[in-house]
Amino acid sequence: MQKFRKYIQLFFKGLAMGSADVVPGVSGGTIAFITGIYGTLLDAIKSFNLEAIQLLLKFKVKEFWQHINGNFLLILLSGIALSIITFAKLIHHLLEYYPIQLWSFFFGLVIIAAVSVSREITRWRVGVILSGIIGIAIAFLITLATPAETPTANWFIFLSGAVAICAMILPGISGSFILLILGKYAYILEAINERDLGIIAVFGIGCVVGLLSFARVISWLLHKYHDVAVALLAGFMIGSLNKIWPWKEVLQTRIDSKGEEVPFITKNVLPEAYFEATAMDPLVWQAIIFMLLGIGIVVFLEQFATKKSREITSES
Repeated sequence: MQKFRKYIQLFFKGLAMGSADVVPGVSGGTIAFITGIYGTLLDAIKSFNLEAIQLLLKFKVKEFWQHINGNFLLILLSGIALSIITFAKLIHHLLEYYPIQLWSFFFGLVIIAAVSVSREITRWRVGVILSGIIGIAIAFLITLATPAETPTANWFIFLSGAVAICAMILPGISGSFILLILGKYAYILEAINERDLGIIAVFGIGCVVGLLSFARVISWLLHKYHDVAVALLAGFMIGSLNKIWPWKEVLQTRIDSKGEEVPFITKNVLPEAYFEATAMDPLVWQAIIFMLLGIGIVVFLEQFATKKSREITSES
């Protein structure tokens, strides 16, 4: 029963990661870090190595499954996949009709996540602080990048998958936003909604290749230079806040695949300037409530994880 409950919790963590990855500006890696499965996820991805291939070629399926932590990956990826398929339209509905509330929720979520991640740093040194500053600068500069028109050839779809998945497992850097910069966000989302298996397959293969290679780099950094790596990840989160600021003024629009005019380039403004530019209510109090909701969820998850850890320790 306890194992079943653990699997249900893991599935819901996958759902949360998938829904976050759909939104440009929010990273599934942030959710993984918040929910305490980031290290396990990296180790599971890393386990796809020569030993795993040898076990598979010898038809030692049980040993192979244990080696790659198959139950963990299957349940988590099932949650992520279901979330992307089912929540893609919901998230876009919320972005269209409730953008301030949604961005405010994620803004609060990322703020407290950065604080939470920073607590993992055991010793603040000059190098650690510098790493955090570099992380902030990199993420901030990425959010300033302008989306581009790019080819739809298979090689570029593959490359987009490889680059985006690297960002998706980095807390603070959104894989969806990387796709937006590469000009492939709407294209891939439409392929998912339309069940275009050809495009999805090429994109998926790119994701697998990028994931297997990049996860090793992150895992190595966390093991060898823990404080520096954690500061870098926390910096990524702080720098990404520029992208998820709730109040935006649209500078340029584009026509999407359905022939509808949608925002293309925006700039962050204060609530008062938002009202002057759009004549729309900035919903400041609602924004504050949703920011606090995002913060509250992370605090609850941390306390829940701490409580469970204590229970396991006392039982052993």
